[in-house]
Amino acid sequence: MSAFKIAIIGAGSVGFTKTLFKDILCVPEFADIEVALTDISEKNLTMVKTILEKIVEANGLPTTITATTDRRKAIEGARYVISCVRVGGLEAYADDIRIPLKYGVDQCVGDTICAGGILYGQRNIPVILDFCKDIREVAEPGARFLNYANPMAMNTWAANEYGKVETIGLCHGVQHGAEQIAEVLGVKQDELDYICSGINHQTWFTDLRVNGRKIGKDELIAAFEAHPVISKQEKVRIDVLKRFGVYSTESNGHLSEYLPWYRKRPEEITRWIDMSDWIHGETGGYLRYTAENRNWFETEYDGFLEDAAKPIDPRKRSSEHASYILEGLETGRVYRGHFNRKNNGVITNLPDDCIIESPGFVDRFGLNMVAGITLPEACAATCMASINVQRMSVHAAVTGDLDLLKLAVLHDPLVGAVCTPEEVWQMVDEMVVAQAEWLPQYAHAIDGAKERLAKATVRTREWEGAARRHIRSVDEMRAEKEAERAAANA
Repeated sequence: MSAFKIAIIGAGSVGFTKTLFKDILCVPEFADIEVALTDISEKNLTMVKTILEKIVEANGLPTTITATTDRRKAIEGARYVISCVRVGGLEAYADDIRIPLKYGVDQCVGDTICAGGILYGQRNIPVILDFCKDIREVAEPGARFLNYANPMAMNTWAANEYGKVETIGLCHGVQHGAEQIAEVLGVKQDELDYICSGINHQTWFTDLRVNGRKIGKDELIAAFEAHPVISKQEKVRIDVLKRFGVYSTESNGHLSEYLPWYRKRPEEITRWIDMSDWIHGETGGYLRYTAENRNWFETEYDGFLEDAAKPIDPRKRSSEHASYILEGLETGRVYRGHFNRKNNGVITNLPDDCIIESPGFVDRFGLNMVAGITLPEACAATCMASINVQRMSVHAAVTGDLDLLKLAVLHDPLVGAVCTPEEVWQMVDEMVVAQAEWLPQYAHAIDGAKERLAKATVRTREWEGAARRHIRSVDEMRAEKEAERAAANA
């Protein structure tokens, strides 16, 4: 096997980049590859490059690490390009949460659909298409694009349909959902087999088996309700399991904002969420978590370096798909995972053009999806509501059609449950004006949106949401970690 080059775009995301890098180096045949890091932040690039070089040095590997803010240079000659970018950073993301709150839309994450996820897609898709242009022009012929960035389905849809690059969308929701199911059933992970299919963040465990024995709905409900912790954290998911008959991959907080039933009234939100961790439904929870992690990294850099000096342990390879896909393609060792690809009939009761997340196998011949899956009708109906929003959102992002963007937001399940059409029109105007620097395709529409906002008649309110927590300082986080450590020792 010849050496090859991997480019990682958005490599300044230190934790994720470090995980992907260590996973890749768990494959013995990959020791002498080149990994090219690129990011818009030279400071972050320098810090991450130092960490990865420390890993290489500590393990005595010949791996080459390069870093540049010139994205095209990083992509040049690459066989694989991995993206984990967040266009607009935390500044734009804060508006994805803040502005919809003024109109009563309370999001936990806001990065997949809902008002925040749709605008996130509008920022990301033009940049994703620039990545694809570079891949077509300067990467190794036939290079593959692995997208980890949200909104997963929209980005992958745009890259395949408009970017004309073979793109696989990757997420860890299925793996984490399976880990949770194994925990409540009291079995080891390798004893659990499953088929999980749908669309990203709305994927459904349609068949569960423990050592070959099929797990039915009633047994699974009883196991979740009996768990002393998960029963309190996953109220939305358990309620959906009871009504739909199958379990969703996505966290309580995520799932609650993809459906029109659980977050549409402030007094209902606290009934369905749990505040023990952001992922269980906290207002703007992921925004807080991300901001805290950024601050923690900048002040705890020495700790990251210290950890990087430890030997790589292949037994601790993460469940992220990327390294296993590369291993399958390069060595022929077969990998079964769950991937985001264009449907093309794989799921019989979803449209051919949508991006599905479903089982597939990777080997030297590429990615082969398992075809002929039919979702339960309720699961398909829920997926369809999001697919219609995704399709309009992608087309709006590519064309710069502001009216189509407003229609996409209007048809979002949670937004539609909360807002009137007049509120949606004004909210979208406010969001595109606030994020204009990251929305070049809407440059022609910004002045008109400003004029309408100057004459706005829809009343809004400044509101922190139903369940907001403040962003903790590094000192507060350190004190909490020390308290947790002391409690664990006790």
